[in-house]
Amino acid sequence: MAVKVNKNKCNGCGRCVEICPVNAIKIEQNIAVISNDCIECGACLIVCPEDAISV
Repeated sequence: MAVKVNKNKCNGCGRCVEICPVNAIKIEQNIAVISNDCIECGACLIVCPEDAISV
């Protein structure tokens, strides 16, 4: 499985970046980008206010 970001929903708030335990998320052009370092812990899904992140 892979964690995906819906670019139409993401507002680039950065909450996912702050919560990621392995620093696998960064904001580029106001959209979250998830790297291959992601361990699929699900923390970002919980904190995303726009429900823009899914597995």
